Amino acid sequence: MPVIFRALRRHCITYRNDTVMEITTWAQEYFQKTLSVNTIHRAIHCCRLKLYRSKKKPYINRIQKRRRFLWAKDHLKWTVSKWKSVLWSDESKTFFFHFGKLGRHVIRTKEDKDNPSCYQRSVQKPASLMVWGYMSACGMGSLHIWKGTINADSYIQVLEQHMLPSRRRLFQRRPCIFQHDNARPHTASIAMSWLHRRRIRVLKWPACSPDLSPIENIWRLIKRKVRQRRPKTVEQLEACIRQDWDNIPIHKLKQLVSSIPRRLQSVIKRRGDATQW
Repeated sequence: MPVIFRALRRHCITYRNDTVMEITTWAQEYFQKTLSVNTIHRAIHCCRLKLYRSKKKPYINRIQKRRRFLWAKDHLKWTVSKWKSVLWSDESKTFFFHFGKLGRHVIRTKEDKDNPSCYQRSVQKPASLMVWGYMSACGMGSLHIWKGTINADSYIQVLEQHMLPSRRRLFQRRPCIFQHDNARPHTASIAMSWLHRRRIRVLKWPACSPDLSPIENIWRLIKRKVRQRRPKTVEQLEACIRQDWDNIPIHKLKQLVSSIPRRLQSVIKRRGDATQW
């Protein structure tokens, strides 16, 4: 690789978030030449690099990285059979229904770009649903669709009406560990007292760790299927979510739960930073 390409590649990798215009300005100063944006864009491709949309990950500060790292080291000795005794729970707020008949793409000619039938209609605040779910390696638990705000009292109602039946059905009389994240309703004193009175063992969970929870992968699968169906009303959206939730195969659940040791190793390798999930 020529020297000019090596310098350009080294700069792009060091400053990954720079725009092509900013890279062009740097290249003109560094090489003392008049270079256009198109030239730099072609040179970036010659360096075997390409502009991609960056993945969204939660922000993790230094203290949270340290706690994630220590938590992963402490639980790395858990066997897969012990992870299969965990009842995973989580909520998702990003289920929306779409307006109109179009998705992200439309078949049209170049001249039809301003044809009203080729528009994707959007609203400022699309209607959405908050969905609560429980799962384990034994099967899918109860699914609860919540409308409105949530606090500690309503969270206890969700636990009584959905978590306890899911726990009895999936584990019967076998011991299990309940997992939930560190949302405020979950860590409220009355919610923790309720779990203590019920003698429910709770898995201590590090903050900002959706990459360690297998139920996050379930939400991603369901959202992908919901986008393909394109529900037009809240009722259709709810029906799609419930149907896809019940159709998750058991082998997929076992596969996700068995991947937790590898997730812990990735967290340790990255010293507590965000990982692929």
